[in-house]
Amino acid sequence: MTIENGVRAMAGLMILLSVFLTQFVHPTFIWLTLFVGANLLQSAFTGICPAVFLLKKCGCKSAPSDSEK
Repeated sequence: MTIENGVRAMAGLMILLSVFLTQFVHPTFIWLTLFVGANLLQSAFTGICPAVFLLKKCGCKSAPSDSEK
């Protein structure tokens, strides 16, 4: 799995988990959904995403760019 795919998978999983927790555990878990969304938005503008650091530590590699193909 590439880092780019891992980030999307992790974000999707966190959003689904937070919606499930909001529905079945406690309504304040909606803040987790908002946090994930805000993190995705800020990473789009800054290029800094905490999930990338975690995925790199797990051994995921970045996808080759078009110029490397």
